[in-house]
Order: sequence, then structure tokens, then C-alpha cells
Amino acid sequence: MSATVTGDLLVATPLTGDAFERAVILVLHHDADGAHGVVLNDPMEAQVDAVLPQWQEFVTAPGVLFRGGPVGSDTAMGLVSVPGHEPGDAPLGTQLLFGGLGLVDLDAPAPLVVPELGAFRIFVGYSGWGAGQLDSEIRHGAWYVVPREPRDPFHDDTDDLWREVLLRQRSSLSLVTTYTDNPELN
Repeated sequence: MSATVTGDLLVATPLTGDAFERAVILVLHHDADGAHGVVLNDPMEAQVDAVLPQWQEFVTAPGVLFRGGPVGSDTAMGLVSVPGHEPGDAPLGTQLLFGGLGLVDLDAPAPLVVPELGAFRIFVGYSGWGAGQLDSEIRHGAWYVVPREPRDPFHDDTDDLWREVLLRQRSSLSLVTTYTDNPELN
């Protein structure tokens, strides 16, 4: 296993295929047993209240559900920003993961949890990899691994997140934003 990428972003390369085309994934957990994360830039058309009405008024704009990935499409998880808290000091109804980010218990009463939240989105499904699978995909160039910035998980313009994440890299990686799906047009 290569170094853990927990807390980092996976930015899709042309090798990831259609399922993850121009996806930006926040890795929530990565170890020798596998990895999982959520796609940050795949909003759905469904409003949150279609499945979790008590949370609609509290989610960060645009107020819709996000497709977290192709695994567990019958599950939902709430990703939250909880500024000023450490993992041992998690607010009621949350589990802190890293860097002020955590998961909220969607079965908890919203009014008890919400006062501590800085930002909040709900993801349907997740992206998952078995033991060694993500490491292999990274080695073969299917993903760029880049550091996460605090605003990335709750970015306003999800349509442009892939491009923005790559452009801020201080390397030739930023040039990838100019690739086209039709190289013969270059």
C-alpha cells in the first residue's frame, strides 16, 4: 500500500472512464483494507426534502442531494464542516474525521445537531475500493491525488470544481485542464 490519501482529493484523469469523468472525490478513509469517499461535484436534481425533509433547510446551497458514487445508492451520508472541534470533541450527532470535517447522524434530530455545523451536504451512495484497488489505480494514472482546501467539499460552483482544483496546482498538472475529449480538434 502506498501512503494513505485520507483527507485528500482524487481528481479524475481521462483513464477513469465515463463513470467518474471529471470527478473530484474527497477520500474519507483509506487503509490496507480499502478506501471510500464521495464525489463532490455531482449534484442531483432531487431536493433533500424528497428523502430527508427535516434536513432541507439546513443543507448548504444548492440544497440538492449529491451523488457520492456508484456504491450503496440506497444509502445517504451527511458530510459536515464543524469548525473549531477536534475528533475527541465532536458535537452531538457527528463523527469528526479530519480537518474539521465529519459525518452527521441523519437519524439525529436536526435542531440538536445544526447549531454546531458550518456547512452540510447530503450524498447518496459513495465511491469505494477494495484492498489495494485504489493504490493500483493511482499507480496506473487513473487519479491525480491533490491536497484538499477547506472550501472544496462545499464549493458553490460544482460544475467548475474539477478545473479549479487542477488550476491551483503549482505544477504542470494545471495544464490538464486544457485537454479535450476530442484530441483531433486540437
